[in-house]
Amino acid sequence: MSVVTVTREDWGKLTLRLAVGGLMLFHGVDKLKHGVDGIEAALIGQGLPAAMAYGVYVGEILAPLLILIGVLTRPAGAVLAFNMAVAIYTAHLGDLGSLGEHGSWAVELPMFYLLGGVTLALIGAGRIGLGRH
Repeated sequence: MSVVTVTREDWGKLTLRLAVGGLMLFHGVDKLKHGVDGIEAALIGQGLPAAMAYGVYVGEILAPLLILIGVLTRPAGAVLAFNMAVAIYTAHLGDLGSLGEHGSWAVELPMFYLLGGVTLALIGAGRIGLGRH
């Protein structure tokens, strides 16, 4: 039996998982409560199938839960990043060159989730979690 050493890097990965997975989960729960009608309309407006809207439940509920518990973190991060790439394409494409009301980048929040998902796909969960590390 070997002793597993938890490093500051592992604590940093946990902090990132809590931020990205935990905060994204609120968006998913909102979709559960209010449905995906607006997402369906945005997809249709971009010439994409409306049924893709139900993928938001995978990208905003299942993937964040996996990220939070540290299981399949790399693929879950990739799914979350893809989900956000679709969200940016369908709902925020025109905002890429714009600033928000208070001077921030207009796509700051969606880009945070996209890049957070990419980062988790690259670095994994660390040693603090339920998955194998």
